[in-house]
Amino acid sequence: MTREMQREIHLANRPKGLPTMETFNFVEKPMPELKDHEVLVRTLYVSVDPYMRGRMIDAKSYIPPFKLDEVITGGVVGEVTKSTSESFKTGDFVVGNLNWAEYTAASEQEVRKIDPTIAPITTHLGILGMTGLTAYFGLLDIGKPQEGETVVVSGAAGAVGSVVGQIAKMKGAKVIGIAGTQEKIEYLKNELGFDEAVNYKLDSFKEDLAKAAADGVDVYFDNVGGEVTDAVFTLLNKHARIALCGAISSYNKDGQDYGPRLQSTMIKTSALMKGFTVGDYAADFATASTDLGKWLSEGKLKYEETIVEGFENIPDAFLGLFDGTNLGKQLVKVADYETTNR
Repeated sequence: MTREMQREIHLANRPKGLPTMETFNFVEKPMPELKDHEVLVRTLYVSVDPYMRGRMIDAKSYIPPFKLDEVITGGVVGEVTKSTSESFKTGDFVVGNLNWAEYTAASEQEVRKIDPTIAPITTHLGILGMTGLTAYFGLLDIGKPQEGETVVVSGAAGAVGSVVGQIAKMKGAKVIGIAGTQEKIEYLKNELGFDEAVNYKLDSFKEDLAKAAADGVDVYFDNVGGEVTDAVFTLLNKHARIALCGAISSYNKDGQDYGPRLQSTMIKTSALMKGFTVGDYAADFATASTDLGKWLSEGKLKYEETIVEGFENIPDAFLGLFDGTNLGKQLVKVADYETTNR
């Protein structure tokens, strides 16, 4: 009997500069067969994230690169349709780092069961998932904002930055967001409660930022790097803390990214700058998840999702990250589902 087919998305080449649709290849493969202690997961939502661009080049990093002509992997929320594991049953909702595919065979250690009655299942790819945890640890462990201090967040309307700003407000800080459209500026101020927000695409950006941060910058959460960060560094206060989370401005540069030398600034301000990835804090995920869930249930945290529909649109959604079109977490809905009678 012929096995049913399903689609996967493979890495077709290693892009130079901005990836294109030719970077991806749609491949039909037979439906995965299960081994012992595995589950067959039907993909419901796929997360697309800027860090994945770095995995498309063959270079040493904190995570291995994607392999050419093999399936791309990322954050996925799905539904168990078959199981050979005692820990999961058909109909369970799970989250994990799974294939860009309509179905994935995953070991029971690769997925985690989620409860759709506590919060929408998509939150486990965003505010209750990797992006929320990234914001939590980068701000609280490295930034350590104190009441009355000024916190600046670049990429502030994105999935990570929007959570950073809200947690900083909970800690009593003055929060300034940096974003690239007037819609996002208004969202940060009117919906998320940022004290100020400035548009980095305006010619007056440096002046606007200096005016907003008239008392200097005590904590900088950096998601973008580049000229935006250069401008923030001119405003650092004594003993400022900088959490380096991302550098999306340089991810598609073909060659080395150059900028101002920072040594004199760091010495004069006695500033601390530390890069990190969320995996550095794996031992503390449970505590952070509890806090984030509590704040969300209490209405102290808000979130936004930009959802594109259709498996075939995953590459488009990924490429859109570099245009800054998404508000909050960028997701792709692959299939419909029901949460009743679970």
